[in-house]
Amino acid sequence: MTDAADPAAWPAVDLAQLARDVEAAVVYDVAQVSPLQAADKLSLRLDGPVWLKREDAQPVHSFKLRGAYNRIARLSPAQREAGVVAASAGNHAQGVALAGETLGIRTTIVMPETTPTIKVDAVRALGAEVVLVGDAYDDALAHAMTLVQQRGQTFIHPYDDPWIMAGQGTVARELLDQHPDPIARVYIPVGGGGLIGGMAAYLKQRRPDIEIIAVEPVDSACLHHALAAQQRVVLDQVGLFADGVAVRQIGAYPFAVARQCVDRTVQVSIDEICAAMRAVFEETRSVPEPAGALALAGLERDVVARGAASEAMVAVVSGANINFDRLRYVAERTALGAHREALLAVTLAEQPGSFLAFCAHIGKRAVTEFNYRYADTHRAQVFVGVAIRDGDRERDALCAEFRAAGYALADLSDNEVAKEHLRHLVGGRADALADERLFRFEFPERPGALMRFLQQLGGQWNISLFHYRNHGAAFGRVLVGFQVPDNEFDAFIERLGTIGYRFWDESENPAYRLFLR
Repeated sequence: MTDAADPAAWPAVDLAQLARDVEAAVVYDVAQVSPLQAADKLSLRLDGPVWLKREDAQPVHSFKLRGAYNRIARLSPAQREAGVVAASAGNHAQGVALAGETLGIRTTIVMPETTPTIKVDAVRALGAEVVLVGDAYDDALAHAMTLVQQRGQTFIHPYDDPWIMAGQGTVARELLDQHPDPIARVYIPVGGGGLIGGMAAYLKQRRPDIEIIAVEPVDSACLHHALAAQQRVVLDQVGLFADGVAVRQIGAYPFAVARQCVDRTVQVSIDEICAAMRAVFEETRSVPEPAGALALAGLERDVVARGAASEAMVAVVSGANINFDRLRYVAERTALGAHREALLAVTLAEQPGSFLAFCAHIGKRAVTEFNYRYADTHRAQVFVGVAIRDGDRERDALCAEFRAAGYALADLSDNEVAKEHLRHLVGGRADALADERLFRFEFPERPGALMRFLQQLGGQWNISLFHYRNHGAAFGRVLVGFQVPDNEFDAFIERLGTIGYRFWDESENPAYRLFLR
């Protein structure tokens, strides 16, 4: 394998050579053979044998130390003397730091200033020099490349490097040793592609009968779009919930492997990832990070769509470095992701006994949430959460029962505004605001984000509603109502575009029309 500084200059991938490099990879000075654990509860529920490859059990709770060590161990004496530098706010940082500490190599990790203290402290505890620069990864990466030029250090890429991929591929080597019986499918999470590149190449060389399924968040599916376009593409934006795989472009070398070895891709939602995190916890009593549960979320979605395989289905649990504060958000979304809760907007007659009659139709199902606000003398809008056990089929049957009983009903279970905001805002109306417009935003969760928003927006348009929630994630969810006359709407949208925050016009959202307008 060659080692070029420019990934675009790498030659066409030699799968046989990459598989040999996986066999020769040096990882076990720092890595452990991670457990392959039978997921008995999931196997019963999905009616097929499910196994979890537990990379969350590594010393730094992620597979990333494999590739980092394999890459750094192959430096020349001169390169070792100069040291290495990496840019990362996550698992790659800890993997590089541990490799440097083990090999006695000077290690510098450049991280954004917004990196949580727990991650900074973890990297420092491994003996690395931490340099905090900028607000985002791109700022850290730019500074890391400056250090490479100034100090003559070697940059350790998180995924777009053949030796990194070979190190990550040892996960597949272990898997085949641990499970010599037939394996039908292996589900692998994808960010930049280092893990799937190494694993897929090895599996297809050693066991070409195994189906390789790449799993990505629906809002960060850089491999899926690249395969569709038959070339690497750069996503305009990526979702930040599964931050470990929030990559805008698949790596050049991993993509060369994926084109030949990945059988198909599966995209999953935030709610499905949250449900998979709960499923891993119920099986293992450990809590994966969102990216760590991504493969299992894909497995569950795939089984629902295609049915279970009779032979082993394996999901790689890739990491467990999650901020504790984030668990509030995960717990809230889990029931919806597992299709265990229905969120409904129902119109009731405003008369004595109507609420009791409504509850009678719910029957013995548990009510998870109920919000009500007087609308007028004739009708009342209620926002209700109902626990369900049989997924979408039971939800559809419940809605049909209500409609058959004469209730006007809207199913809001997949409505993002309802799930994020409306369940906390039901009750406020502003009927007199004829020119109100509702927008949903994602603010970067860093000091000054709100002030920047308000300053760039200016004082031209009155804010009539503002709701903000944060769960320790990389971004905050904000719902804002503005008074914008029709003749100023184009100028308003243009102004929002200059701010740089993701936004969605929710003015016609049925949840908004039912409860807030």
